[in-house]
Amino acid sequence: MTDSVPSNGHVATEAPAMIEADGLCKYYGSFIAAENISFRVPRGEIVAFLGPNGAGKSTTMKMLTGYLAPSAGRALLAGYDMSTDRLKAAKHLGYLPENGPLYPDMTPRSLLEFFADARGLKPPYRNERIEAVIKQCELGSVIGKAIGKLSKGYRQRVGMAQVLLHEPDVLILDEPTSGLDPNQIREVRETIRRLGQDKTILLSTHILQEVEAMADRVILIAEGRMRFDGTPAELLAGGQGLDERFYELTRAS
Repeated sequence: MTDSVPSNGHVATEAPAMIEADGLCKYYGSFIAAENISFRVPRGEIVAFLGPNGAGKSTTMKMLTGYLAPSAGRALLAGYDMSTDRLKAAKHLGYLPENGPLYPDMTPRSLLEFFADARGLKPPYRNERIEAVIKQCELGSVIGKAIGKLSKGYRQRVGMAQVLLHEPDVLILDEPTSGLDPNQIREVRETIRRLGQDKTILLSTHILQEVEAMADRVILIAEGRMRFDGTPAELLAGGQGLDERFYELTRAS
């Protein structure tokens, strides 16, 4: 493809990178899940990691968070190499996978208490953080209900609350609005925009509207390879709509 990864101000910036992918590759035999993925995200930027289903977004995110070892390349978070300093990096990371670890018989409060203890948060900070994320994610009305009886929108808020407990600098969110109704999508987007005021956020999506709604920058991936890295305005340069550009950049080459 001729329209692959353009050089732009984001790549050249000298601001410290909070998220950095350096030639990340993941192979399963002859199958290429991700190949030569390289980008850096400075502090305070919301980046949409865009691509069709099966493009390699989740694989790349798992390598960035240390849940999956790369076949080649390096992943760095807040300056820490995930292959050698994962525990130090984890103190700076909030990771919300597409199907997060929520226990249906627990209430949001008991789940938050469980994760606070697992992260070693000590009183009074522990209790302060639990109350803070309950307010931040607007869980007060359901705080005593079983998670299994909550709507998917509220379950997504619970998941978001638990990743915010330890006040991470970096949030990596995998399909945070998947399966939500339009009102729930609006609420999650508003939450992410608020968080983006002082955190670095990388969120994967295949929903084109997420780009215009939330992102400062777009990284587009298809067939395990990067096809675009730039601003939403650069993505739409030339007057094409999102649908047309998405098709152009992701169709089989």
